[in-house]
Amino acid sequence: MRARWGRRGARRGGLGLPGTHLALLAASLLSTALAVYVCWKQLPPLPWASPGPPPPVNVLLWWEPFRGRHSPRRPPPDCQRRFNISGCVLHTDRAAYGEAQAVLFHHRDLVKGPPDWPPPWGVQMPPAEEQKGLVMDDEGQEAEAEALAALGPRPPGQRWVWMNFESPSHSPGLQGLAGNIFNWTLTYRADSDIFVPYGYLYPRTHPSEQPPGLVPPLARKQGLVAWVVSNWDERQARVRYYRQLSQYVTVDVFGKGGPGQPLPDAELVHTVARYKFYLAFENSQHLDYITEKLWRNAFLAGAVPVVLGPNRTNYERFVPSNAFIHVDDFPSASSLAAHLKFLDRNPAVYRGYFRWRRSHAVHITSFWDEPWCLACQAVQKAGDQRKSVPNLAGWFQQ
Repeated sequence: MRARWGRRGARRGGLGLPGTHLALLAASLLSTALAVYVCWKQLPPLPWASPGPPPPVNVLLWWEPFRGRHSPRRPPPDCQRRFNISGCVLHTDRAAYGEAQAVLFHHRDLVKGPPDWPPPWGVQMPPAEEQKGLVMDDEGQEAEAEALAALGPRPPGQRWVWMNFESPSHSPGLQGLAGNIFNWTLTYRADSDIFVPYGYLYPRTHPSEQPPGLVPPLARKQGLVAWVVSNWDERQARVRYYRQLSQYVTVDVFGKGGPGQPLPDAELVHTVARYKFYLAFENSQHLDYITEKLWRNAFLAGAVPVVLGPNRTNYERFVPSNAFIHVDDFPSASSLAAHLKFLDRNPAVYRGYFRWRRSHAVHITSFWDEPWCLACQAVQKAGDQRKSVPNLAGWFQQ
C-alpha cells in the first residue's frame, strides 16, 4: 500500500509530495532565484568575464578640408584597415549631427566664406545634477556657457575639435574665433589635445620599411642641392636665404613658384632622390611647424635635409641631431655652401647623416584620413572630463 501511494504521489507531484507542499517549494525556489539575481546584478563583473565591445564612436567632419563647401563627398576611411583603429563611425552627414560624439572643424574652411556653424541643438542641456561625472571648475563652466550662448546649445557630451595644419602666419581669422567654443585642438603642435605631426620616426622592425637600406645609393645622386617650392614669396625668409645660398652653390629649383621647373607630385620623391641635399625650408618659422618637406621630401627620398624652420632644439625633439643640417649652424649662407661642398667630397662623412636609418623608419601622415581616425581614437580614450579652449588664438600664435 505504501509503495503504491508513493508511485501515485510521484505521478501527481513529481517529488512524491502533495500538491500544496509542491507549490510552497516552488515559491521558495522562485524567491531564492530572484534574490540571487538581484544580488548578482549588483556585483562587479567577474575578472574572467569578457566585456562586450564598446559602442562605436561617431565622428562628423563638418567640411572636407580644402574641397569647398559644396564639393561631392568622398567615402570616409576604414580606420580598422588603414590604421588599426576599430569602433569608428566616420561621416559627413550633417543630418546626423546629433549622434556625433565629436565634430571636426577645419580652420581654413571655417573662416572662409559666411559663417557656417551647426544649428543650435533643439533639446535642453542636462541639468547640473546629471553631470556629476563631468569635471569642470566654476570659471570653466561659466566661460563655456557664454560660448554656447553665442552659438546655441550642442548635443550633451559632444566635443568640438578645431583642426589646423597651417602655421599661425597662414591661419587667417584666428582672432575672430571666440574663446571656449572648441573643446579640443587637433594640430601638428605637440601640445595639442590630439597631436598629429606631418610625420615621425618609429623603430624599424623590418628592412623593407621605408626608406629601405641603411644608406641611399650614392651612385644615383647626380645633383647636389634640390628645392621644391609651390608658393613663391620674395618676402619669405626661405626665399631670401635661397637667394643668398644660390650665389655660392647650385640649387635646382622645382615646383610651381619662382624659377622652379614643373614637377608632378608623383615624381617628387624620385626626383629628389637624385640629389645629396634637399632644402626643407618652411614657409614660416613657428613652434613644431615641421612639415612633409622634412619627412617625405628629404627623409623618404634619401636626401640630407637642410632645414629652415623652428630652431635646432625644436627639431631635435623629433629627430636625431645628426640627421639634418640647420641653417642656424652657420654664420652665413656662404659658410653653409662650403660645408655642403665639403660633404660632397667626403662620402664617409656624408653617410653619417643616415645613421638613423639603421634603427628607424619614416611614417608619413595620410591627410585627411589619419587625423579623422585619430580623432575617433582620442574620443575612445578620453574620459568624461570636460574642457574647452579659452584662448585659441593666444595659444596657437605663441
